[in-house]
Amino acid sequence: MDKKWLPLTVVLGVAGAAVVTASVWPDSKETPPLPQTLCHGALSRETAGLIDDGKGGEVSAEEWERKGKSTDYAVFQACHVLRADPDDDHPRGVYKLVIEDTRSAPGDKKDAVPLGTGFTGWALPERAEVTLPAGCPAGMGSTAPYITVSLDVPSQDEESVAWRKAGKDRVDPDTALRNNATVMREVATRLAERYDCAD
Repeated sequence: MDKKWLPLTVVLGVAGAAVVTASVWPDSKETPPLPQTLCHGALSRETAGLIDDGKGGEVSAEEWERKGKSTDYAVFQACHVLRADPDDDHPRGVYKLVIEDTRSAPGDKKDAVPLGTGFTGWALPERAEVTLPAGCPAGMGSTAPYITVSLDVPSQDEESVAWRKAGKDRVDPDTALRNNATVMREVATRLAERYDCAD
């Protein structure tokens, strides 16, 4: 081979190797980071993941809200917290959280445990409720006297579990109770901070 073509051959050979090497490596597309807050900012991802139906899976949420037609009932926000299912393309619903204004004073629930000092609310393994501080309705755009947040966990409901014959998936009631109370305390704290209405 003519020596004057030798450098060009070497360069093309190196370039070809670089192309082959580049095509062997997988695409370096980064997956978008998971949101760190869920349910209209009421829950951190970590706390949202405390409530489980016994099957695990990555946590996500579907959120929606409805604006009232009058200033009396102006707040309604809700979300379903979901878990990824490895055997199905569709995530399954694990629990629902609803934030709404109401004229009903907070009450107690039979057999429920209080959420603790500084919180008005109660918890059961399958349900929980907390009332936000007195300044929150105005801060959230409502003239109703109360904003309540309710939690519904179908997988912990005894009648629902018995009907579905899925008792093996039910989380220990004491654990579920603690997790529900933790979730509701964080909801109340984060929403009060967000709307600057903490007591």
